[in-house]
Amino acid sequence: MSVEAIFVIASFTAPKEIGANPQSMLWLLPLAAAIAVVYKATKLPTITARNFIKEAAILFGSIVVFIIITALALYTLARLITE
Repeated sequence: MSVEAIFVIASFTAPKEIGANPQSMLWLLPLAAAIAVVYKATKLPTITARNFIKEAAILFGSIVVFIIITALALYTLARLITE
């Protein structure tokens, strides 16, 4: 096994440290995009480029909006409990 392959494999043994600040929450966007693309790729009966992009964009938007609404609700709940 080459040295490069060992370094690549070793990089997956320790988790990436992601904080809880607003900038690190931007890592949710590629995750939501990947979920939307994979889900629509498996669920659409016929895939055309226009239909696939439209459906994946709608699902991506709804995931992001749901995440924002949930974060605001939890933030409000935490503020009400701690005050």
